[in-house]
Amino acid sequence: MASTEAQDDSDDGMDAFMDKFKSQRYKNALSENNWEEEFNKIPMFMKTAPEEIDPKKYPELACLQSIIHDEDRTPEEQAKSLKDEGNSYFKEKKYKHAVVAYTAALKKKCGDQEFNAVLLTNRAASHFHLGNMRSALNDAAAAKKLKPDHLKALIRGAQCCLELRNFPDAIQWCDEGLKSHPTDNKLRELRATADKQKRAAERDARKAKAKEKKLTGEKEALLSAIKDRGIKLYQPMSSAPEGSGSEGEDESPSAGIAQLSLDSLSSLEVTGAQVSLDEQGSLHWPVLFLYPEHQQSDFISAFCENNSFRDHLSVMFGEELPPWDTDKKYHPQNLQLYFEDEEKETLYQVDPDSSLLNILQHKRFFVKAGTPSFMVLVKGSSFWKQFLSGKKIRGL
Repeated sequence: MASTEAQDDSDDGMDAFMDKFKSQRYKNALSENNWEEEFNKIPMFMKTAPEEIDPKKYPELACLQSIIHDEDRTPEEQAKSLKDEGNSYFKEKKYKHAVVAYTAALKKKCGDQEFNAVLLTNRAASHFHLGNMRSALNDAAAAKKLKPDHLKALIRGAQCCLELRNFPDAIQWCDEGLKSHPTDNKLRELRATADKQKRAAERDARKAKAKEKKLTGEKEALLSAIKDRGIKLYQPMSSAPEGSGSEGEDESPSAGIAQLSLDSLSSLEVTGAQVSLDEQGSLHWPVLFLYPEHQQSDFISAFCENNSFRDHLSVMFGEELPPWDTDKKYHPQNLQLYFEDEEKETLYQVDPDSSLLNILQHKRFFVKAGTPSFMVLVKGSSFWKQFLSGKKIRGL
C-alpha cells in the first residue's frame, strides 16, 4: 500500500515538472533566433577565432587561453602552445595576430634552437604575406643563422630578396640552399627567376645609362650651339650670376649668355616644344607671333633659324586668311613685325626677309622662356598708328 502511494506521488511530481516545462522556457538553452551565433561561441565548434577575446563574451575560450599561457608551465611548453596559436591564425590568414603569437613564443627563450628557427621562419612567412619584406628577410636570416640548412628559411629569404629586387642576394640565398638541398625544385625555380630578372635589370640599367649619356651629349651640343651663335637667353636679375652683364648701353645686366642651362629654355611644359638641333647643325626654335589688335596669336613649333619670316607669313596668311581678320587686311605685303625691348621700352622693326638667326643675334634681342616672340601689325591701319604712337621705334 505504501509503495503504491509513493509511486503516485512520483507520477504527480513528474506531471507537475512537465506542466511547468511546457509553460516556462529552459533558461540555459540556446535561443531560437541566434542559436548559430551562440553555437559558434563554444570553442569546440568555433569556425574562426575572434579578433579579441572578451572573458565575459567568450568565457570558455578565455579559460582555455589562460591554460595555454599558464605561467606555471615550462618555457618550452608555453612556446609550443603559442606556436600552435600562431599557426591557427596563419591558417585563417590573420597574419598580424600570427606575428604577435610567434613573437610571444620567441620571448619565452626556450633552449631548442631548431624550434626557435621554426618560429622565426613562421614569423617570416607572416611578415611576407603582410608585405613587410625587410622584416621577413631579417627573420629568415636569423632562422638560417640558427639552422643553416633550414629549407623553408632559405626559400623565404630568396623570395624576400626577389620582392625587394635584390637579385644578386636572391641568387646567393638559392646557392646556399642548393648546397644542402641540391634537388629542391623550389630553390632551382627561384634561382632561375632571380638570374633572369638580374640579367633584365642589368640590361635596363645599361640602356638607361646610354640614353642618359646621349641626352647629356645632346644638351651640351644644343647649349654650345646657342652660345656659339651669341644668342642671349633672358635671365631674371635675381638668378643672374654676378658680372654676367656690363653697364654699357647695348648690354643688359639682367640678361646674358653666361652659365647657359636648359632652365633658361623652359618652354616645353608651356608650349610642348623646345629649341632643338638637327643633324645638319641648324637650330629650330618654337616661335610665337602676337596680334595685339585682335588679341590673337600663332605658334610655330619648329622655326628653322635659316628661314625668313616671310616664308612663314606667306603660309599663315596665304590663300585663306584667319577667321578673326574680318576686314581681310592681314596680307603678307601689308604686315610689319616688331620685337620689344622691355628694358629700353623700345620696339625694333624686323625685316620680313631677315632670317630668324639674324634677328636672334641682335644685340638687344633676348629669348624669354625659350620662345622668341614677335608682334605683327597691319601697316597704315588705325590700330597701327595708335599702337605705335608715343613709342620709341628703331630699325635694324
